[in-house]
Amino acid sequence: MGVAVMWPRRNRHRENAERNARLDMVRNQLERRGIMDERVLQAMREVPRHVFAPAKRRHEAYGDHPIPIGEMQTISQPYMVAVMIEHLRLRGGERVLEIGTGSGYQAAVLSRLAAEVYTVECFPSLAADARLVLQRLGCPSVRVMDADGCQGLADQAPYNGIIVAAAAAFIPPPLRAQLADGGRLVMPVGGPEGQRLVIVTRQAGTFIEEKAVTCRFVPLLGADVQ
Repeated sequence: MGVAVMWPRRNRHRENAERNARLDMVRNQLERRGIMDERVLQAMREVPRHVFAPAKRRHEAYGDHPIPIGEMQTISQPYMVAVMIEHLRLRGGERVLEIGTGSGYQAAVLSRLAAEVYTVECFPSLAADARLVLQRLGCPSVRVMDADGCQGLADQAPYNGIIVAAAAAFIPPPLRAQLADGGRLVMPVGGPEGQRLVIVTRQAGTFIEEKAVTCRFVPLLGADVQ
């Protein structure tokens, strides 16, 4: 079951409450935990996270936790969205590939930080819902594709940044191959027993890896990781 897209009439009191919730989220969940990239912080102050949440969970939109959206998928915890995007080190002119569109929330944040965002979702119902919300919100630089995320999106490669919103035991080779020289890939790696964010930087044909925070993501689905 996908996200019910509801766009109620403008209500000044509600809008103020939602804006204050976003500001509190950024201040208490992101800044206090060390997120320092002001562009990332500002994007997350601006993007209305609640419009990406299922109607019955909209009141949880700014909570410090993931939100189920159907198909056993989630909107990632705000802090984890910020950490992963910050590691991409975006400056504004990049082409970014996101694997795991989910609700579309992370793609909306990315759209304020990069020139082009391609996002891949393997569940057609989620892709359709995300596409509708992103169009209504006004994110023309985002293109939502129905595909196997493990294969990436070769026809638009290379990418300056690749972000994977699901975990696997290893990084699928096609994603490494589609990373531009100087580009960065961020992905949770590991199994149910434990995961860490891995940041891969491609430099002159070699791949340099570093590990960041521990995390917990849903499994990456696709032919290369089964």
